[in-house]
Amino acid sequence: MLFVFVIYDLFSCTAKDKVPHCEPRTFKGQRGDMAECLAARLTAQEEQIRLLTGEICALREGLSRGLVVVGDAAASPVLESLRAENEKLRYRLLHLRRGLQAELELEEAKGTRQQGAKCVKAPQKTTTTTTTTNSSSKNCNSKEKQTNKRPDSNDKAAAPELKSGEKNKEKKKQDKAQGNSGVKELKPWPTYISDRLSLYEELKRENDALLAKKATNGKPITVELPDGRKVAGKAWVTTPYQCACDISQGLADNAVISRVNGELWDLDRPLEQDCSLEILRFDDEDAQAVYWHSSAHILGEAMERFFGGCLCYGPPIENGFYYDMFLDGEKGVSSTEFGDLETLCKTVMKEKQPFERLEISKETLLRMFKYNKFKCRILNEKVTTPTTTVYRCGPLIDLCRGPHVRHTGKIKAMRIYKNSSTYWEGRSDMETLQRIYGISFPDSKMLKEWEHFQEEAKNRDHRKIGKDQELFFFHDLSPGSCFFMPRGAYIYNTLAEFIRGEYWRRGFQEVASPNIYNSKLWETSGHWQHYSENMFSFPVEDDVFALKPMNCPGHCLMFSHRPRSWRELPLRLADFGVLHRNELSGTLTGLTRVRRFQQDDAHIFCTMDQIESEMKGCLDFLRCVYDVFGFSFQLHLSTRPEKYLGDIAVWNQAEKQLENSLNEFGEPWKLNPGDGAFYGPKIDIKIKDAIGRYHQCATIQLDFQLPIRFNLTFVGKDGDDRVRPVIIHRAILGSVERMIAILTENYAGKWPLWLSPRQVMLVPVNPSCEDYAKSVCKLFTEAGFMADADLDSSCLLNKKIRNAQLAQYNFILVVGEKEKMTNNVNVRTRDNKVHGELSVAEVLARLTLLKESRCRSAEEEF
Repeated sequence: MLFVFVIYDLFSCTAKDKVPHCEPRTFKGQRGDMAECLAARLTAQEEQIRLLTGEICALREGLSRGLVVVGDAAASPVLESLRAENEKLRYRLLHLRRGLQAELELEEAKGTRQQGAKCVKAPQKTTTTTTTTNSSSKNCNSKEKQTNKRPDSNDKAAAPELKSGEKNKEKKKQDKAQGNSGVKELKPWPTYISDRLSLYEELKRENDALLAKKATNGKPITVELPDGRKVAGKAWVTTPYQCACDISQGLADNAVISRVNGELWDLDRPLEQDCSLEILRFDDEDAQAVYWHSSAHILGEAMERFFGGCLCYGPPIENGFYYDMFLDGEKGVSSTEFGDLETLCKTVMKEKQPFERLEISKETLLRMFKYNKFKCRILNEKVTTPTTTVYRCGPLIDLCRGPHVRHTGKIKAMRIYKNSSTYWEGRSDMETLQRIYGISFPDSKMLKEWEHFQEEAKNRDHRKIGKDQELFFFHDLSPGSCFFMPRGAYIYNTLAEFIRGEYWRRGFQEVASPNIYNSKLWETSGHWQHYSENMFSFPVEDDVFALKPMNCPGHCLMFSHRPRSWRELPLRLADFGVLHRNELSGTLTGLTRVRRFQQDDAHIFCTMDQIESEMKGCLDFLRCVYDVFGFSFQLHLSTRPEKYLGDIAVWNQAEKQLENSLNEFGEPWKLNPGDGAFYGPKIDIKIKDAIGRYHQCATIQLDFQLPIRFNLTFVGKDGDDRVRPVIIHRAILGSVERMIAILTENYAGKWPLWLSPRQVMLVPVNPSCEDYAKSVCKLFTEAGFMADADLDSSCLLNKKIRNAQLAQYNFILVVGEKEKMTNNVNVRTRDNKVHGELSVAEVLARLTLLKESRCRSAEEEF
């Protein structure tokens, strides 16, 4: 016998027919009724879950007996929907109760102030009778105490009196019922929170009704998974999370976010049409950014509840997240408050507050955020569409494009580790903001590993090492422009000479171009229209000039100053010219973000047919350089964006050549569809340092538009003198300043011999050997080594050797009477490896060979 079970849409049925519907007239005045209504709705839905679970069990029994199930046989998505709705109801109930408690405390505070006022006035009316005055004052205080009583009060008048243990249990019970977590926070919350929530709830009901209507009329859709499988769904009903559950509950539990048709998508946001679907875990870069963005919202909620200021921006960053807040007056944030903030964040995480997305008109949002001038600025200056989105978790509602994790409980471990002052949008003439940084992970083990990593990174900070080793410094009289001292300049020049040597081997021609250009050049290149605010410009006679922020427009002038032939191509022009960019003072950070810098900049002018071979040369160049430094690297091919310029056939041909060159290069690479620049595709390269951090330094970028803007042409093989070249923008080190910062931290100040600012230290055993030490030191200096002699007679021999090792001299050469007589030196390394006594000539020859070969472990290879 064939039994057919049809599972109805219990979720919609429950909402319409079986569950009490909550229609509060006002958020503030009807919170009690809403709480009761939500509690009733929660109870009714839990009953529906029990019934649904029973039906699922019956279905399973039927399946085990070979029965056929028709309809929505996969009942788990329905069950998940009910459970998700129940979670939302629980949190709404929790926050309603908290709101009621906050209002009660506000009312009591008002009552206290009123009674206090009566107490102050009473003596004026009864100045003739002291007894009356005291009596009046006593009555007033008595009333005040009665008004402010709590169920957990220690006042003996509280009835009935409970034992100590019973009091604690009763207090915890009542705190839980009222939503009191016991953590430090403002009581009551700022009034803008309840006003914001009231408007949001009203808009949410309207949106839910609209979504329900769309779901009713939803059409069947097909969802394609990464392995090629296709699953059926329903538009405006099926969610990525439901699809993940059908694949594997483990996948669903570990999912951070989804990618739908290449776009990041909330796991609980219904799919709208046929689509491709990927479920992303924390190990994906995009998923990490979403995870940290959601963590920033948790921090934002805690900051509002703790400080009560105005939130500004709260983005994810390369490793973690931050949130900016404006506080009235001279208030600031202290590191002593991190513990309380973390406790509040943990409370939010335990509550598993769902992230809700809502699209709202700009006009309504200006009303919602009228208390916050910064959000209003964002809406007026940044939002160019009629509507935009907000996300809610708990009492926090914030302007946000999203997407986010399903709920705050997905964040398992969080640490608040740093705070600073900054300016609104980095401009020193704007308001001062308080910025708080945090990090989060899916488990506590990862957080502990990160903390260990941070301690290691702190010890490697290039700013600290640069100061300790006397390499460079900054001065307020030239912000963002580094002063390289002799030893720092040695590193700077050695890097430049390394690249110059490779230029000669690879057919590049080094040029020198002006630092200052008329603004007409930048108008031609397009930088004046889109980049002028980042340029240092100034009037000269009747014109405006600017310091160059990049070399490419000047190189275009070099190409076009005379007719060019196909025989000259590829033309590879390299330039170490000084560049200036007007970075905001609030963003300047050591050598990693500066205003004055140099690049190992080069531009290759070539034909379309030469792109592939030139790309192979560029890739080989970067591998050669990064191997010397000891960096591994990642490659990403970024292809045509939606808003591209030029002929699509040219784009397709160029992208195919880039792909061919990457395949032949032999290193793994990834595709970043649509992430190219509007003027051409590119290859992005990220290097990995000694402690696992990734940095983008090198770039290889095709440009089809600059040759058009400058009307660059050459004479082709067929005599056509109007053939357009292609430009390849190429850098390996990138900014030399930034590369020095990365290398400093990568080596932790223990520079390899060829790059070291302290290569050789001569240590005389006694004053009689000082002249010999100086003569040997001179030999090494003349041979191109950074050599010194320690002639401080107040230090003992062992102290001198230890000082040299701590200063990171690669080799310490000890000379005594014996070495002086035989023209030898006794060699040891900074790691105290003793190589013994050798002739000066042999040591000089060995070190020269190690230096020229750019050996990374010269101390071991010696």
